[in-house]
Amino acid sequence: MTTAETVLPAPRTPGRYSVALVCLGNICRSPMADVVLAARLEEAGLADRVRVVSSGTGGWHVGNPMDERAAATLTAAGYDATRHRAQQFAPTWLDEHDLVLAMDRSNLADVGGASERVMLFRDLDPVAPGGEVPDPYYGGDDGFEEVLDMVERTADAITAALQRLLGRP
Repeated sequence: MTTAETVLPAPRTPGRYSVALVCLGNICRSPMADVVLAARLEEAGLADRVRVVSSGTGGWHVGNPMDERAAATLTAAGYDATRHRAQQFAPTWLDEHDLVLAMDRSNLADVGGASERVMLFRDLDPVAPGGEVPDPYYGGDDGFEEVLDMVERTADAITAALQRLLGRP
Protein backbone atom coordinates (compact mmCIF):
# COMPACT_ATOMS: atom_id res chain seq x y z
CA MET A 1 0.00 0.00 0.00
CA THR A 2 1.18 3.48 -0.88
CA THR A 3 0.17 6.87 0.47
CA ALA A 4 0.20 10.38 -0.88
CA GLU A 5 3.55 10.91 0.85
CA THR A 6 5.09 8.11 -1.17
CA VAL A 7 7.11 9.19 -4.14
CA LEU A 8 5.41 8.44 -7.44
CA PRO A 9 7.32 6.41 -10.02
CA ALA A 10 9.79 8.47 -12.01
CA PRO A 11 8.57 9.92 -15.29
CA ARG A 12 9.55 8.04 -18.44
CA THR A 13 10.18 11.42 -20.09
CA PRO A 14 11.91 13.98 -17.85
CA GLY A 15 9.68 16.92 -16.98
CA ARG A 16 6.51 15.21 -18.26
CA TYR A 17 4.11 12.73 -16.68
CA SER A 18 1.22 10.60 -17.86
CA VAL A 19 -1.50 9.13 -15.65
CA ALA A 20 -4.06 6.57 -16.83
CA LEU A 21 -7.19 5.99 -14.74
CA VAL A 22 -9.05 2.70 -15.17
CA CYS A 23 -12.46 1.39 -14.14
CA LEU A 24 -14.86 -1.14 -15.63
CA GLY A 25 -16.80 0.75 -18.33
CA ASN A 26 -15.20 4.22 -18.34
CA ILE A 27 -18.49 6.01 -17.76
CA CYS A 28 -18.51 6.63 -13.97
CA ARG A 29 -15.47 6.38 -11.71
CA SER A 30 -12.46 6.82 -13.99
CA PRO A 31 -13.98 9.69 -16.01
CA MET A 32 -14.94 11.45 -12.78
CA ALA A 33 -11.36 11.04 -11.57
CA ASP A 34 -10.06 12.18 -14.97
CA VAL A 35 -12.11 15.40 -14.94
CA VAL A 36 -11.24 16.24 -11.32
CA LEU A 37 -7.53 15.43 -11.61
CA ALA A 38 -7.25 17.43 -14.85
CA ALA A 39 -8.91 20.40 -13.12
CA ARG A 40 -6.57 20.16 -10.13
CA LEU A 41 -3.53 19.96 -12.41
CA GLU A 42 -4.76 23.00 -14.33
CA GLU A 43 -5.17 24.94 -11.06
CA ALA A 44 -1.65 23.90 -10.02
CA GLY A 45 -0.14 25.01 -13.33
CA LEU A 46 0.82 21.44 -14.30
CA ALA A 47 -1.67 20.81 -17.12
CA ASP A 48 0.94 21.38 -19.81
CA ARG A 49 3.28 18.80 -18.24
CA VAL A 50 0.89 16.10 -17.01
CA ARG A 51 -1.39 14.11 -19.31
CA VAL A 52 -4.44 12.41 -17.81
CA VAL A 53 -6.54 9.80 -19.63
CA SER A 54 -9.16 7.31 -18.52
CA SER A 55 -10.46 4.02 -19.83
CA GLY A 56 -12.49 0.96 -18.99
CA THR A 57 -11.42 -2.65 -18.99
CA GLY A 58 -14.63 -3.50 -20.86
CA GLY A 59 -15.46 -2.10 -24.28
CA TRP A 60 -19.26 -1.95 -24.29
CA HIS A 61 -19.43 1.86 -23.70
CA VAL A 62 -16.63 2.92 -26.11
CA GLY A 63 -17.48 6.27 -27.70
CA ASN A 64 -20.25 7.10 -25.25
CA PRO A 65 -20.32 10.09 -22.89
CA MET A 66 -20.08 9.47 -19.16
CA ASP A 67 -23.09 8.30 -17.18
CA GLU A 68 -25.62 11.14 -16.82
CA ARG A 69 -25.54 10.88 -13.01
CA ALA A 70 -21.73 11.12 -12.96
CA ALA A 71 -21.85 14.13 -15.29
CA ALA A 72 -24.58 15.81 -13.21
CA THR A 73 -22.58 15.28 -10.01
CA LEU A 74 -19.48 16.81 -11.59
CA THR A 75 -21.43 19.70 -13.12
CA ALA A 76 -23.10 20.50 -9.79
CA ALA A 77 -19.61 20.67 -8.23
CA GLY A 78 -18.39 23.08 -10.93
CA TYR A 79 -16.54 20.71 -13.26
CA ASP A 80 -16.89 20.34 -17.04
CA ALA A 81 -18.00 16.79 -17.79
CA THR A 82 -18.92 17.35 -21.44
CA ARG A 83 -15.72 16.31 -23.24
CA HIS A 84 -15.47 12.71 -22.05
CA ARG A 85 -15.94 9.79 -24.44
CA ALA A 86 -15.41 6.27 -23.15
CA GLN A 87 -12.46 4.26 -24.39
CA GLN A 88 -11.11 0.80 -23.64
CA PHE A 89 -7.86 0.09 -21.82
CA ALA A 90 -5.14 -1.38 -24.03
CA PRO A 91 -2.21 -3.42 -22.67
CA THR A 92 0.19 -1.01 -24.42
CA TRP A 93 -0.89 1.64 -21.90
CA LEU A 94 1.28 -0.11 -19.31
CA ASP A 95 4.34 1.03 -21.26
CA GLU A 96 2.93 4.37 -22.41
CA HIS A 97 1.96 5.86 -19.05
CA ASP A 98 4.05 6.65 -16.02
CA LEU A 99 1.28 5.60 -13.65
CA VAL A 100 -1.85 3.46 -14.11
CA LEU A 101 -4.43 3.79 -11.33
CA ALA A 102 -7.26 1.26 -11.09
CA MET A 103 -10.48 2.05 -9.26
CA ASP A 104 -10.92 -1.38 -7.64
CA ARG A 105 -9.11 -4.68 -7.19
CA SER A 106 -10.98 -6.31 -10.06
CA ASN A 107 -9.87 -3.52 -12.42
CA LEU A 108 -6.34 -3.86 -11.03
CA ALA A 109 -6.33 -7.59 -11.82
CA ASP A 110 -7.74 -6.89 -15.30
CA VAL A 111 -4.74 -4.67 -16.13
CA GLY A 112 -2.23 -7.24 -14.90
CA GLY A 113 -1.97 -6.54 -11.18
CA ALA A 114 0.02 -4.14 -9.06
CA SER A 115 3.56 -3.10 -9.92
CA GLU A 116 5.76 -0.06 -9.46
CA ARG A 117 3.68 1.82 -12.06
CA VAL A 118 0.28 0.17 -11.49
CA MET A 119 -1.73 0.55 -8.30
CA LEU A 120 -5.13 1.32 -6.89
CA PHE A 121 -6.27 4.93 -7.23
CA ARG A 122 -6.98 5.04 -3.51
CA ASP A 123 -3.49 3.85 -2.65
CA LEU A 124 -2.88 7.60 -2.86
CA ASP A 125 -5.96 8.53 -0.77
CA PRO A 126 -4.77 10.55 2.25
CA VAL A 127 -7.79 9.50 4.35
CA ALA A 128 -8.13 5.77 3.64
CA PRO A 129 -5.19 4.50 1.59
CA GLY A 130 -5.62 1.15 -0.11
CA GLY A 131 -9.38 1.21 -0.41
CA GLU A 132 -11.44 0.76 -3.53
CA VAL A 133 -13.56 3.37 -5.27
CA PRO A 134 -17.01 1.77 -5.16
CA ASP A 135 -18.90 1.46 -8.44
CA PRO A 136 -21.95 3.75 -8.15
CA TYR A 137 -23.56 2.58 -11.41
CA TYR A 138 -26.33 0.43 -9.90
CA GLY A 139 -27.01 2.71 -6.94
CA GLY A 140 -28.48 6.12 -6.31
CA ASP A 141 -27.13 9.63 -6.62
CA ASP A 142 -25.49 9.44 -3.19
CA GLY A 143 -23.02 6.88 -4.57
CA PHE A 144 -21.79 9.41 -7.13
CA GLU A 145 -21.37 12.01 -4.37
CA GLU A 146 -19.34 9.50 -2.34
CA VAL A 147 -17.12 8.79 -5.36
CA LEU A 148 -16.63 12.52 -5.96
CA ASP A 149 -15.50 13.04 -2.34
CA MET A 150 -12.92 10.22 -2.67
CA VAL A 151 -11.78 11.44 -6.07
CA GLU A 152 -11.35 15.07 -5.00
CA ARG A 153 -9.19 14.37 -1.95
CA THR A 154 -7.13 11.77 -3.82
CA ALA A 155 -6.70 14.09 -6.82
CA ASP A 156 -5.41 16.74 -4.41
CA ALA A 157 -2.86 14.26 -3.04
CA ILE A 158 -1.80 13.15 -6.53
CA THR A 159 -1.41 16.77 -7.64
CA ALA A 160 0.75 17.55 -4.60
CA ALA A 161 2.88 14.46 -5.29
CA LEU A 162 3.30 15.49 -8.93
CA GLN A 163 4.33 18.98 -7.84
CA ARG A 164 7.02 17.44 -5.64
CA LEU A 165 8.12 15.11 -8.44
CA LEU A 166 8.11 17.59 -11.32
CA GLY A 167 8.68 20.80 -9.41
CA ARG A 168 6.28 23.68 -9.22
CA PRO A 169 5.80 25.67 -12.42
